[in-house]
Amino acid sequence: MKILYLDCGMGAAGDMLTAALIDTLAKPQSFVAKFNDLGIPGVKMALEEAESCGIRGRRVRVFVHGKEEGKDCEAGQQGHSDHAPHRDFEEIMRIIGELNLSKTVGKNAADIYRSIAEAEAKIHGEALDEIHFHELGSMDAIADVVAFCMLIEEIAPDEICASAVHVGSGHVRCAHGLLPVPAPAAAELLRGIPTYGGGIEGELCTPTGAALLKRYVEKFGPQPLMAVSSVGYGVGTKIFAAANCVRALIGETETATEAVEEIACNLDDMTGEAIGFAMERLLESGALDVFTVPIGMKKSRPAVMLCCLCRSGDTEKLSALMLRHTSSLGVRISSLRRLCLPRETEVFETPYGPVRIKTAGNASKPEYEDLARIARENDLTLRDAVKLIER
Repeated sequence: MKILYLDCGMGAAGDMLTAALIDTLAKPQSFVAKFNDLGIPGVKMALEEAESCGIRGRRVRVFVHGKEEGKDCEAGQQGHSDHAPHRDFEEIMRIIGELNLSKTVGKNAADIYRSIAEAEAKIHGEALDEIHFHELGSMDAIADVVAFCMLIEEIAPDEICASAVHVGSGHVRCAHGLLPVPAPAAAELLRGIPTYGGGIEGELCTPTGAALLKRYVEKFGPQPLMAVSSVGYGVGTKIFAAANCVRALIGETETATEAVEEIACNLDDMTGEAIGFAMERLLESGALDVFTVPIGMKKSRPAVMLCCLCRSGDTEKLSALMLRHTSSLGVRISSLRRLCLPRETEVFETPYGPVRIKTAGNASKPEYEDLARIARENDLTLRDAVKLIER
């Protein structure tokens, strides 16, 4: 199982996270060339060697029409340009949508900017379509988000973990004036993520960095047990007493452990049909599993407990769905760990069409939906369908 671990002891900025991942690659310049071929209007990325407190790493520089844009916004983390262009949410979605990206990368990049826009809208009390990005709308910020999403797809980790995030302290100047650290948008995006401050004065975690972590990181805490095979450093421009860098470690672990969360509520006044519909909506929206448990409630009422297992990044979305589609007034959320056997799915061609076979450990099993299709099309029982494909 491949694990990507991000050490955020000096915070997280979009360019530093991107540079750290590029530094883990065997051919970093090949990725830069691939990124530059995307054709982001006027944008070119350059990669340079960098050093902080004696640690060698890399620094990403983004040029727009030959000039480095937003240099003070993300690259050293302190200070925000007052002259960054203003772009609204729709324009940024258009820029991302017109790029030659894979479906997964395009969706992740768009979702990350949506999360930033929602944070900004909440802070300013405005609708999503009224939000105008200042520093976060600069082309280098868009480049950092797209590049990071591309790198995650290229590295293809099975699990992404990170340390608690150092946010810094003091104040940061931006287009809206002098704001406390972390900036309000970053603070909103960091909800539910372990953070700490103090020790270093300045902005260490930017909104872009916070949004990238929120989208991808499944577990925050100490580095898990792993055999590290690659280490990368993304270096910032500011000078501190400590090494100003984000560190990325890639390694393998024999056990496929995963952080998950359980959302649960008790229901004693819903029909079976209504509960079934709620379960379907949760599964459609990314739940890992949804199930019910028979329980007894006060006044001796028989009831069911509706449980939903999900990845931590989906907890808020699925909690809202559970509240919307059930009569419950609240849900309980628990953090869990699950241990999974490595799984593989192969597709076999049969006289009755393709059949997916799932293998985990020493056990193999045909996909239910494929068996059900064969049974329906041939007016058979499921048991007879299994016998057909075993011939």
